[in-house]
Amino acid sequence: MAYNLQSLITILQGILDPQQTRWILGQEKPQLQSLLQKASYLQQILEKTPLLTKIPSLQCQIRDVANEAEDIVESHMVERLLSMPEGVNFTPLTPDVLLVTQKLDSVIEQVVKLVEVETNKKPTGSSWSGDGASFSSSKSVVVGVDEDLKQLQDRLTGMQSKLEILPIVGMGGIEEEEDTTPDVLTPDVLLLTQKLDSVIEQVVKLVEVETNKKPTGSSWSGASFSSSKSVVVGVDEDLMQLKDRLTGNQTKLEILPIVGMGGIGKTTLARTLYQDSLIVDHFSYLAWTTISQDYNMRSILLSLLRCITGSDYEHKGDGELKDILYRSLCGRRYMIVLDDIWSTTFWDEIRRYFPDYNNGSRIVITTRESDVAKYADSKCLHHKVQLLSESQSWDLLSQIVFGEEDWPHELQGIGKKISSDCGGLPLAINVIGGLLSKVERLKGVWENIGNDVRAAIAESDKQFLNILSLSYNHLPLHLKPCFLYMAAFPEDYEIDPLRLIWMWVAEGFVKSNGDKSLEEEAEDYLKSLVERNLVSVITTYGGYGEIKRYNMHDLLRDLCIRKADDEKFLHVKNSTFSNQLRRVSIHTSYGMEDDEYASSSEMSLVRSFLLFVELDRNVLPMVFTLRLLRVLDFLKMNEYKIRMFKIEFPEEILQLVNLRYLPIYCESLPRSGISRLCNLQTLIVDLHDDYCPTELWEMSELRHLIILGTRLRIGDDYMKKIVLKKLQTLRGVRISPSVIRRGFLESIPNIKSLEIWYEVEGSSGKSEVVDLSHLHKLQTLTWRSSRVPKFPSTLRELNLGDCVITPAATTALCALPNLEVLRIENCTFESNETEKEEANGEWEIAEGDEFSSLHFLRLYDCYMLVRWRADETNFPRLRHLCIQWCFNLEEIPAGIGEIPTLELIHLDKYCSDSAVASAKQIQEEQQSEYDNYQLQLRIIS
Repeated sequence: MAYNLQSLITILQGILDPQQTRWILGQEKPQLQSLLQKASYLQQILEKTPLLTKIPSLQCQIRDVANEAEDIVESHMVERLLSMPEGVNFTPLTPDVLLVTQKLDSVIEQVVKLVEVETNKKPTGSSWSGDGASFSSSKSVVVGVDEDLKQLQDRLTGMQSKLEILPIVGMGGIEEEEDTTPDVLTPDVLLLTQKLDSVIEQVVKLVEVETNKKPTGSSWSGASFSSSKSVVVGVDEDLMQLKDRLTGNQTKLEILPIVGMGGIGKTTLARTLYQDSLIVDHFSYLAWTTISQDYNMRSILLSLLRCITGSDYEHKGDGELKDILYRSLCGRRYMIVLDDIWSTTFWDEIRRYFPDYNNGSRIVITTRESDVAKYADSKCLHHKVQLLSESQSWDLLSQIVFGEEDWPHELQGIGKKISSDCGGLPLAINVIGGLLSKVERLKGVWENIGNDVRAAIAESDKQFLNILSLSYNHLPLHLKPCFLYMAAFPEDYEIDPLRLIWMWVAEGFVKSNGDKSLEEEAEDYLKSLVERNLVSVITTYGGYGEIKRYNMHDLLRDLCIRKADDEKFLHVKNSTFSNQLRRVSIHTSYGMEDDEYASSSEMSLVRSFLLFVELDRNVLPMVFTLRLLRVLDFLKMNEYKIRMFKIEFPEEILQLVNLRYLPIYCESLPRSGISRLCNLQTLIVDLHDDYCPTELWEMSELRHLIILGTRLRIGDDYMKKIVLKKLQTLRGVRISPSVIRRGFLESIPNIKSLEIWYEVEGSSGKSEVVDLSHLHKLQTLTWRSSRVPKFPSTLRELNLGDCVITPAATTALCALPNLEVLRIENCTFESNETEKEEANGEWEIAEGDEFSSLHFLRLYDCYMLVRWRADETNFPRLRHLCIQWCFNLEEIPAGIGEIPTLELIHLDKYCSDSAVASAKQIQEEQQSEYDNYQLQLRIIS
């Protein structure tokens, strides 16, 4: 369940922030403080007690009360802002706040009781007093039950080995009212539920092994497999690499993590290694055990010992088992397979019992969690299992369905479509292959399955989604809403990480933690989803350097959409809407113009509305009624239609005062009123007008302002009215020296990404040097002006345009210790300031000048650059060199080829023949003289 507690907490913290100036709080302040205290307390308990996330009824209660509290508070905020734009008084809250606080109290009381059970504390009539921490310490008075207690103790501690149910029956106490719908699970039922959960998870794991990996028989006792063979395709290269590592000359105990998403074949690969004759002969002992999420250390120890000694040690204590395991492995070369590890806690518990005698022992672990693999051994190389290619998928499906038989000709077309739709996931291919092998071999039957392969997989094997769901269930609470939010993006959509992160922040999913900004925390969230193999990174290299986008495997995305809908978190519209919508993403225009859609009452509480299709303008009135919206994204709306209707800026948007995130295409911004969007954090505007309303610089909540299509001119009438402490991104503005002198840079002290066109004064193009060195958080800068500014040492990425680069400027660039990316566009170079006319066109990097951290260098449209003098000492860590539209550059310095880290030289067709020839010569010399075939040369024609 993706709880919304953090979102509620974020809203309340914003209202109660002592530094905010919008709200004047009176008698309602204690109510809001109490609500915040309780929500925060509940969140802390849930984070510390993962068991509670496995109780569906409790999850639903928490979700519903959190949503209700959000609705009450935000509706009140919006009402006040619309009726009184200045937002002077918050005004007393409605009785609904007291009611929702009482509901939160009730939930907390249930949670506290369940925590007592979880921590094996005897409930002592604890009472939740409503302050978030106060419990009654009084004991219950118990009279006349001595005989009952003795009988029950005898039964509880007796020799009965079978599970026994002990009903305690009687009429309700006089002081109690009958309640036929108990809200809290009793301790014995909860403990039984825990045991059942553990059994179910083991069964699910075994089913995964049985259906996907075809384990070898029913004698699964740590390492005992039958002789039946699984269908294994596309792992020959993996097997060869792993066998080399397992049997190599490394004498120290080595950890070999096999990492990948659920169902990708990690266990298959590990088991194939385990059964390989070379491996069997190489090691004295081999042992296998499966861990799973809720592991039992005693069972794991017994499993390993059965593999190693062949004996059963059920009568031994846990301490003795650990000692026996350690002593059994001492002096022996062993290979241990720990399949399906989920937590670092388990590794800490087990690691000490695997001795290292420098005899070439190995431990193979399989895990979906990259951070667990890294924790096991930070220096070891992870083996990342890849999805199957289309040809490998076809081969695997063929072997499962037809074995050695040939495919019937009439089924080949639909068969290839089905294998392709599995997305290279072996588990999916095994499941659909099992289905196809059972149905009639008729084209019509197979086409019915092929019409929706993913649905067919889910319906034919209910455990399939359970196996994938394990990764979602194991997510910590703060990552669940972030994962489900990704269901908003269409299939195969490449997600911009900044856009995703800013949406998460706008929705309030991200918790402030220490010195990190919300965006930095969100970056860690995204990294965690990648490390858990729930999200994939798409990295491309081009003329602009490395570009990262993110997406999800189609089957994981299906799971994400299903979970988001089940939990009433987000609805993806493909045909019709469901009830109680909070977030909506539109992937199809089907039915969008229906009156029912436009007047849907279910839309009134929507917080995110994302449009990925071209919509007609008559849909906009409905969108503008969604007063609680935080995220509104219709950047994908058809530009032609908007231009046709001459929309400058929909005035109705100014009524959406709860907005936090808004990307929009429009002709121009409104002359006044934009500051009514006082909660706006991110504004991305594709403009065709350079007018900049002064109100824009009064919006204190702005974190990211990006202007596309043109550049906003901040006029000389700019007056510093407020310091935009939260502004981190500002792109697409044109400023003059007078604006700088009026204190513009001082008004953005925490800026991290800045793009400026700086207009010098007078025809001579002379102006004072702009000092940016006080912007201590600035990491990315785009600067377009004839004069290079003074840079802060924090810069990591720098784009220079229209500048004159002198030797002094080059030395200043080399002095930036953290600079990793440098792009130089349409700049001129001077090698000697006293002989400019003769020296123009030469970029000479002096001996001793060193770009110590630079990874990427791009020279673009530097048509006046003729000679470039540099060597490997000037760029010791350069990996990627890109040269484009530099017509007159004679050659690339030969010393560039000596840079040990250089991986790619990228040239386009507008480079001179001599420059291309020099690049080819560099590559040839590296190959012939140094056997360096890692250096790639890319020439775009």
